[in-house]
Amino acid sequence: MAKINFFGVSRGRIEVICGPMFSGKTEELIHRLNRLDYCDAHYLLFTPKIDTRSPRYATSRNGKKLSSIIISNSNEILKYIKNKKEKIDVIAIDEAQFFDKNLSRVCNYLANKKYIVIASGLDMDFNGKPFSTMKELIITAEKVTKLKAICSICGAEASFTERTNINSKKQIVIGDKKIYSARCRQCHSLSKKMDFPK
Repeated sequence: MAKINFFGVSRGRIEVICGPMFSGKTEELIHRLNRLDYCDAHYLLFTPKIDTRSPRYATSRNGKKLSSIIISNSNEILKYIKNKKEKIDVIAIDEAQFFDKNLSRVCNYLANKKYIVIASGLDMDFNGKPFSTMKELIITAEKVTKLKAICSICGAEASFTERTNINSKKQIVIGDKKIYSARCRQCHSLSKKMDFPK
């Protein structure tokens, strides 16, 4: 049974880890989940089926990984928990930006049922526009950690993701260093093209 005040927080909350690609979001998620061993808390980690880069694992770029449950939509989280016999304390979600718009409702439902929910994902797409799923989570979260990467052009702190080697206007294109790089505001090409608000 989990220690009563594990992490020194009340039960029932949402934590969001966000930022651009290459900022260490999954590494931070894995770090928080590994800490649960010290307080006898149990977790389930979910990853989206659409992300085929590392099947069955949440994997950080420094090689750390944790086994995950692959799901196609956010409602599957509730179905999985309902059928689980063991007591679960924490629900973790990696690459949350890839999930459907119902994810925020699912996470808030779980937080209201006294689960700690930790969701990690990109806050903005390559155009510098927010992923709607992440925006909804950030608004209702008790704790938001925004990580920074290093700009691949100038070395400054980077909050944006640039799509570099593919000409597609789709919001979601799965890829890694061959397709994306981290950029600061000044080096992000699409940020420079934004018109003055009218």
